[in-house]
Amino acid sequence: MADLPIKLYFAYTSPFTYLAMGAAYELESAYQVKLRFIPYGVNIRQVYGGEIAERDERNRRKLRYLYQDARRLAAERGLIIRPPKKIFSARLAFYGGMCADDQGLFRPYADRVFERFWKRELEIEDPVALAAILAEVGADTGKFLSYVANEATEAKPRLKACFAEAEKDEVFGVPTFVVDGELFWGYDRVNWVMSKLDRMGLRRRSQSAYQAG
Repeated sequence: MADLPIKLYFAYTSPFTYLAMGAAYELESAYQVKLRFIPYGVNIRQVYGGEIAERDERNRRKLRYLYQDARRLAAERGLIIRPPKKIFSARLAFYGGMCADDQGLFRPYADRVFERFWKRELEIEDPVALAAILAEVGADTGKFLSYVANEATEAKPRLKACFAEAEKDEVFGVPTFVVDGELFWGYDRVNWVMSKLDRMGLRRRSQSAYQAG
């Protein structure tokens, strides 16, 4: 039986996507599924009241709390999350991810981008820094550099197609899993994803035997 495709809408600048990635990778080991990682941009300025300096106190308190939760959850997983000091665009990082994915290298690229961005060790809007990560994981950087140089004709249409697919799937935030047409939004919905896959009989036999033993 062919692996069931699962969509995961993600953003490198989402701390909760970062928290969900490990569990997402494990789904492929435990179940007969194939993950497809799809970039999705959330308008942070619209959601939280503009630039950091423009936000009202309510939105500041809300965001401080969300990052506090993210840091607590990250500590449980041995990860580091340092809240960014400004709103960053992940557009170029998305382009890099597309190029890495085309070469079967999405996971090592994404892992490095997430880890370094959230440690404040990566200038995520710097194409040179992103190209260096692609080279580090063994990817040919030529397509990425072409994407950056010819953004309007090559990269943007591909990214817009991802956003259009998200709109069709009625996605509104990240991380969002789409399993057989059903949405699961949030890093903490993975258990529900697993329950659905179990009901569909997709747990790999070795995993079933391990669980039973």
